[in-house]
Amino acid sequence: MKNAEVAKPARPVPAALLAIAGLALSLVPAGALFAQARSGPYIVTETGRSYGKLQDAVDAIGGKRGTIVIAPGRYVDCAVQQAGDISYFASQPGTVIFDGDICEDKAALVLRGYNANVSGITFQNMHSKYSGNAAGIRQEKGNLTVTQSWFRDSQQGILAGDDPTSRIVIDKSTFTNLGTCAYSGGCAHSIYIGNYGLLRVTRSRFEKGAGGHYAKSRAIRTEIASCSFDDSEGSWSNYMIDLPNGSTGQITNNWFVQGPDHENHSALIAVAAEKRANPSTGLRIEGNDARLAPTVEWTTTFVADWSGEPLAIGQNSLGKGIQKFERR
Repeated sequence: MKNAEVAKPARPVPAALLAIAGLALSLVPAGALFAQARSGPYIVTETGRSYGKLQDAVDAIGGKRGTIVIAPGRYVDCAVQQAGDISYFASQPGTVIFDGDICEDKAALVLRGYNANVSGITFQNMHSKYSGNAAGIRQEKGNLTVTQSWFRDSQQGILAGDDPTSRIVIDKSTFTNLGTCAYSGGCAHSIYIGNYGLLRVTRSRFEKGAGGHYAKSRAIRTEIASCSFDDSEGSWSNYMIDLPNGSTGQITNNWFVQGPDHENHSALIAVAAEKRANPSTGLRIEGNDARLAPTVEWTTTFVADWSGEPLAIGQNSLGKGIQKFERR
């Protein structure tokens, strides 16, 4: 089996933006390094015990705080975290792959504890023939931090419910060939975040969308910085960033390319297209670079706004055929 590639930064991060990535994961202590001689691939570092199934390791931590270090390999396995504060770490980033197995017809990791950290893991081939919403991670409540992980060839990458007191942070991760609108329940997306307090995405890559939006967020505050959205090989994709309820925060220093097989190509960024549930005043959109792929012949809008509120749209580099703003 070839090792999975570690997600790389889309663009260098200016020093001013590093401050918003302050919730990064801690390193695994040296004493918690994976021991190849152990019988199970899942090691709970606090106890040193190994487990053959991920759910058994999660249950062993229960409502406490713990770290599960995972040996390199491809796993047809999944788990549900009901409580506690659990970190899921690949012992070698990019060598741990969860492939195709979902719990509760939802995701490889179904998370509804207080906190979860995920680092260095690849999630692929997640599909549900019933809901069309299978994901690598399903965040139902609590805080989540994801770093150096890869979500690919699935219906969704990360799907989150509603928890307005919590936050979701994604850093240095890649989302490839995700999304679908083939099911009656509506479209799936590369990431889809419900009514959370904060969504922060930094230094991550979105590419080859297969339906729906690349990043859809109903969070009260949304921060997307130093990411790339490459739709040049996408198919039936929609908005690059959709804030359907409105949102404050920032969309800064990102790179966008809208491709020729885009289904809804009327805008790259949409604000309050469904309803005005959140304030959008002061949403900062600047320092971005947006282009149409060479074979694209239509014109489009960089920011389409339904909120009617004053957005803070600064300097952005827009290619031929892209107008800056349209009130809808």
